[in-house]
Order: sequence, then C-alpha cells, then structure tokens
Amino acid sequence: MRKGFKIVAAFLMLFTSFIGLVKQPKVHAEGQTYEIGVAIYQYNDNFMTLFRNELEAYFKELGEADGNTYNLEFQDGKNDQATQTEQLNNFIAQGKDLLIANLVDPTGADQIILNAQSADIPVVLINREPSIETMELWPGKTTYVGVDARQSGVYQGEMIAELDNHGDINGDGKVNYLMIMGDAGNVDAEQRTQYSVETLEKTIPTEILGEAQRGNWDQAKGQEIAANALSQFGDDLEVIFSNNDGMALGAVQAINGAGRKINEDIYIVGVDALPEVVELLGKGEFTGTVLNDHFNQSHTAAEIAIKLLQGEEVAPYFWHDYIKATKPEDAELKRLDYREESIEDYQNRLKETYGE
Repeated sequence: MRKGFKIVAAFLMLFTSFIGLVKQPKVHAEGQTYEIGVAIYQYNDNFMTLFRNELEAYFKELGEADGNTYNLEFQDGKNDQATQTEQLNNFIAQGKDLLIANLVDPTGADQIILNAQSADIPVVLINREPSIETMELWPGKTTYVGVDARQSGVYQGEMIAELDNHGDINGDGKVNYLMIMGDAGNVDAEQRTQYSVETLEKTIPTEILGEAQRGNWDQAKGQEIAANALSQFGDDLEVIFSNNDGMALGAVQAINGAGRKINEDIYIVGVDALPEVVELLGKGEFTGTVLNDHFNQSHTAAEIAIKLLQGEEVAPYFWHDYIKATKPEDAELKRLDYREESIEDYQNRLKETYGE
C-alpha cells in the first residue's frame, strides 16, 4: 500500500513538472511600474502638442484602470535628428521598458530600432511613417500607429473638387493654386502635396503659381509664403493647399491682411482639424480641413504599447482614417476602431489603391 502511494506521488510530481514546462497564458500584471521614453520630433507643433497631451492623459487613465503605473518621460527633438537620436539612445541606456518615437527623420529609424532590439526594448513609432524595410527589422516588437498621408491629400483635393465651381473662381477652366509644404523629405508632406493636386486634376486642370514652398509646418512661415504669393499673383490665386493647419492659419492671416475673402474669392484647405480651424469652419472663414485624429492615434498607441509591455507580439501597422471636415461637427472626437495590417496586406493595399 505504501509502495503504491509512492508511485502515485511520483507520477503527480512528474505531471506537475510537465505542466510547468507548457507555456502558460500571460497573466495581466497589476501594481507594476513601467518606464516609457517618448521622443517627440518638435514640441513647437500644434498637432503633436495635442497628441502628447492626450497620450499622457490616457496612459494615466489606463493606469488607474489596471493598477499599473506608466511613467512617461518626454523629450523634445527640436526638429534635429542628431539631437533626437541622442535622446533615444539615452532612453535605451537608461533601460526604459518601451520607446514611443515620433521621429524627426523616419529614414533614421533603422539604427534606433536595432539598438532597441539589442536591449530588448519594444518600439512604437507614431505620426511619421517609416519605410516598409524599417518595419521588417524587428517584427512583433516594432509597430507603427498612424494614418495614411496619401488619404489626407486625396481628401484635400476632393474638398476643392466638390465645390460648385471646383475652385475655379475666375471661370477660366483651370484652378490656379499655391502649395505650402512641410519639411523636405517628410513623407506626409510629399504625399499630401502629390495626392491633393492629382485628385483635383481628375475634375479640373490645375496650374501652380510659382513653386511649392517649404513652410516647415510653421504658422509664421505659412503667413510669409502666402503674403508673398498674394502680393505677386493677386486675384489670380484661387486656392491655397497647405500640408497642415498650422501653416494654413498663417495663410489665413495673410489672406485677411490682403483684403481677400475666404470662400468668396479664394479657398484654403489644411490638415489636422486644429481647434482654431474648426472655429473658423463654423464661421464660414475656412474651406476645409482633414481631421488628423490625435485622439484615436494616441489612444491606440497607448493600448498597443501596453500589449508590448506585457510581452505580446503585435502587428507592424495599426491605422486610423483621416476624416474630411467642412463643418465643425465633422471634426468631433470619438473613439473609433483601428485597422490592423501585416506588411503584405499593406503592400497589396498600396498597389490596389494607389498603384504603388
């Protein structure tokens, strides 16, 4: 009888050991403290200010819900990649649990990701889309949360094309426009510029007045560029495309200063749906903007970051859509689902939708 008991006990010990070797589902840890390094390309940017404020507030909300503490350390890259690279490498040296990076230059992401991989620190890239090759470096532990800049350009072109006169104020059969761009080499700037005009040209011929001008996302620069164009081209200028609302607000100042009337003798479209622009939409003093949804992007970035902190592997892409806004209610913020994509799915979509 005693011998039989020993056999049963030995069997139970072996069985328990075997169960211990089987990978158990990860239990949500509560009461943990996580250190997160957040690199912002430039604090002096209206959209990224909204984004980082919402990101910080939402992490606090999530921590109150799950019992964990998420300490976010923000750094201002001052629109200088060398400065930001040093900041990110410092985060890695400090042993942060996770990095969130809004890169000055997404083409510089590769070495940062490889450094983070060596230290086993997952990376969430936001706002500025990296190359597909970058997203292939550390699958499962690197992700991009954002929007497709091509879509914002398409929406800008559609808002002008959908006007009764298609933007052709003087009735000569074409639209004379000014393009105010973001910084050189920025994928959002390049794609918004390309697709806004290409989309409008499906409805009516266009002609750029002068050359596309670099406003570097800055309101004062936008005002300067628009003022010069208005002085040089006068009433011939019918439409102003701006890669973001910040520069567009500067252009509005120049338009008002020149005695022009928005939506009467000139049109202007931007991107971001900043509160100031939404207010102008309500007054009929702005033609249209495209909601670059900081609310949903920041919330999704935080939620995916927590998955990574819990040891999960994630998809390379999490997308939200832009939203056309020609009236204030179009820009109301509410939680929306994201679209998850593999690299293969993303490549197929680009080919089918844009022929890329």
